[in-house]
Amino acid sequence: MRMLPVPDPAPPDLLGRPLHDLRISVTDRCNFRCVYCMPIEVYGRDAAFVPRAELLTYEEMARLARVFVSLGVEKLRITGGEPLVRRDLPDFVAMLAAIPDVADIALTTNGSALARLAGPLADAGLRRVTVSLDSLDQETFSRMNGIDFPVARVLAGIDAARDAGLAPVKVNVVIRRGLNDTDIVPLAGWARTEGLTVRFIEYMDVGHTNGWKLDDVVGAEEILETIGREWPLEPLERAGPGEVATRWRYSDGGGEVGIIASVTRPFCGACTRARISAVGELYTCLFAASGTDLRGPIRAGAADEEIRDAIVRAWAGRDDRYSERRSRETEGLPRVEMFAIGG
Repeated sequence: MRMLPVPDPAPPDLLGRPLHDLRISVTDRCNFRCVYCMPIEVYGRDAAFVPRAELLTYEEMARLARVFVSLGVEKLRITGGEPLVRRDLPDFVAMLAAIPDVADIALTTNGSALARLAGPLADAGLRRVTVSLDSLDQETFSRMNGIDFPVARVLAGIDAARDAGLAPVKVNVVIRRGLNDTDIVPLAGWARTEGLTVRFIEYMDVGHTNGWKLDDVVGAEEILETIGREWPLEPLERAGPGEVATRWRYSDGGGEVGIIASVTRPFCGACTRARISAVGELYTCLFAASGTDLRGPIRAGAADEEIRDAIVRAWAGRDDRYSERRSRETEGLPRVEMFAIGG
């Protein structure tokens, strides 16, 4: 028999971090082959992804979201793979929007189908969108996404998101030395002109297939210096508890820029995020080796209270701090691929 969860925040983890944010991956599939996530040399035409029957249904995902909200989660973010490749996504957004006490529903996307879906998603209850955009230059953008996708279609998706009221739109940029590090200033300047917030992300060693090397990382300090030579910056307070980006505003009032520096400025101590994979595994770190199966109990008929207890056990026992430990100590450790659990 299913039971409605009684609101009661989850206890903090072993490092005192509360459970505040949930990222839900709706698919492991993606139509891009970005070099830092799903390089085409590894995930070509014959790449195997999860069979549809093994994916959580939207109803199962919404049920999990309700349980997480009963444990204190206030913010929900839909991820992938590329979430817009899963059919009927607005229906899922509507399910999440119907959950009481949800403060925010957001989406991270490569923007490839956003021009078509921004309106329906906003109508369903989506409040914010973050678009991955690693260059404005078509040649560089194609090298980064691996499939020669038109950058103009992503830009059209950003425009559609703003028109639909999904504002302010945030733009995420992964910087990899030798590929798109010369795009920092053009992207920052474009975002200033367009009134967008751009967040530059250090290239991370997620999974095992992206060929990560420390020499390829353009660190936060270098990114800030590069931008600051064009437009002086001033530091801002973080947006709130668990926020991973450091924020900087332009001294001339031209907006703000964010830096997500998992490599050079680890923020493990403030991490309040849990992740649900498309097959129903709970991960407590982006760099985790394994997760806690929630799909099995759900499909075996477990009550909400049983699911709740499993989540509490996983979170209460959490001591993840991979980015703080990153060193020879972490070399060779198994890690799940990013597209399997969302970024």
